[in-house]
Amino acid sequence: MDRFVELEVFTRIADEANLTRAAQEMGLSVSGVSRHLTNLENRLGVRLVQRTTRALSLTSEGQRFARSARDILSTLQEAEESVSHVSAEPTGVLRLGASLSFAMLHLIPVINAFKARYPQVRIDLQASNRYCDIIENGLDLAIRTRRAEVDSSVTIRKLAEMPRMMVGAPDYLARQGVPQAPDDLERHDLLLYTLSENWDQLTFTRGNEERRFSTLAEMASNDGQLLRQAALSGMGLLVQPAYVVHEDIEAGRLVPVLTDWTLPSLTMNIVFPSRTHLPARTRLFIDALVRHFREHDLERTWQQVASRPLQ
Repeated sequence: MDRFVELEVFTRIADEANLTRAAQEMGLSVSGVSRHLTNLENRLGVRLVQRTTRALSLTSEGQRFARSARDILSTLQEAEESVSHVSAEPTGVLRLGASLSFAMLHLIPVINAFKARYPQVRIDLQASNRYCDIIENGLDLAIRTRRAEVDSSVTIRKLAEMPRMMVGAPDYLARQGVPQAPDDLERHDLLLYTLSENWDQLTFTRGNEERRFSTLAEMASNDGQLLRQAALSGMGLLVQPAYVVHEDIEAGRLVPVLTDWTLPSLTMNIVFPSRTHLPARTRLFIDALVRHFREHDLERTWQQVASRPLQ
């Protein structure tokens, strides 16, 4: 029995959480996939997968083994790529993680261009607003909006420094008035993102001045796009990173307020496993994402829209 085949079958089962889908992805029969899994468990003397008639999940031992198996297969592929023509034409699955807003607004265009250039790379995009462990979840890279990572085994590459903004729809501002100072927000409805740090507190600075106060959200959510839609509907003032609302501001659908005050900025990073040799598909996608930011001058664009005076 080929041990590498067993590893490939097991990692596919772990990714799909379904024997039938794993079999379809690998072009094998369900019985063949099941046989590979049984042989692997018998050889290791441990149960890797919990199976019922309705569900399949990894045991804790299976989760640990899946991480190791992915590393082994990745190392094998890197070795093959280093001595073959494959290094010039990347293949395989590229597993990406990002927030829903970033994936919709900026990752899809990069993926589209990347796929046109490297059609043999398949994309597995996991959109989540919560920060997941990229190693445990088998991600090749993730986009984060925080300055540091708790896991020292990952590498961080900065993409941009990004302002946060407060915006409102024109009809809301016409109805409720435009706040002239942070203290005016007590008379406004606020739409707040619950996954941001200290989400129920706002800190504004202007020169040496600082205004910090607790807030009571009219609507709170763990998804930026839901809050954006609420703001577009005139439900209140929204606090979000500039990249989420930039296009709406340019189109006049949302208007920045309190632009002479600043909210704490965010740092957008690419995070990926610290490996001596990254797969070609990962290296090339990182380069494509950095190039996208540079060519569109996104950091400067977002900084400018955040500081634009209210018209």
